Amino acid sequence: MVPPFVRALLLAAAATGVPAAPALAAPALADTDAQRLAPYFAPATATPAKPDADGFLRRWLVLEPFAKPNRTNQGFTRAYVRDAFAQTTPPGPALAVPRAGQTVTIAGQRLQWRALDSQLFDAKLFNFAQALGKTTYGVIFRVTTVVVSDREIPEAHLAVGSNSASIWWLNGREATALFGDRRMVMDDGVSPAVTLHKGRNVLQGAIINGPGLSDFCARFVDAAGRPITDLSITLR
Repeated sequence: MVPPFVRALLLAAAATGVPAAPALAAPALADTDAQRLAPYFAPATATPAKPDADGFLRRWLVLEPFAKPNRTNQGFTRAYVRDAFAQTTPPGPALAVPRAGQTVTIAGQRLQWRALDSQLFDAKLFNFAQALGKTTYGVIFRVTTVVVSDREIPEAHLAVGSNSASIWWLNGREATALFGDRRMVMDDGVSPAVTLHKGRNVLQGAIINGPGLSDFCARFVDAAGRPITDLSITLR
């Protein structure tokens, strides 16, 4: 017999078109990893989080960085960035939400997903890589989170910033993108109107950096640019 809470997840997924992930608590980070990642990140908990007062999403599944394809960096042009991300898409269904601790192989590199809460409005990817002893320059980061809304919001906009280039997908569709070797600026890229469905919404991002730092921020705003804060953030 299907437990009631699983049945509720399946019904919500059917209503939104977003597949439900198993309702399992994320495994805790090893103490040594948590110590190295502080003060920029803390281990995510099983309790849903909220956006901060300015609407920024701080809870993320972050994939360990991996080297981008061995091609000349053309200033992170549209063609270069799209090609690099297309070559390094994580295996599995497009809307699959990875599990904390899950490992995948991309471009011959074995990588682990980490469930983290950013301590700042911008997630410091360079420091994430550095703390774990990973390559910090010329790498790609993949991030995923699940945004839960108790109402349908048809006139939402995804507002992001990244260092350097990035592409963002909401429920499997590209929402916005930033190209060029740029610094992270909040709301640097704002999507056309998108719909946040009632229930689960899967937000995915890919960020590529060059020889400098790397970080990103993301939030949803309304048509007037005001942050949408009545959301929950989970990794399930």
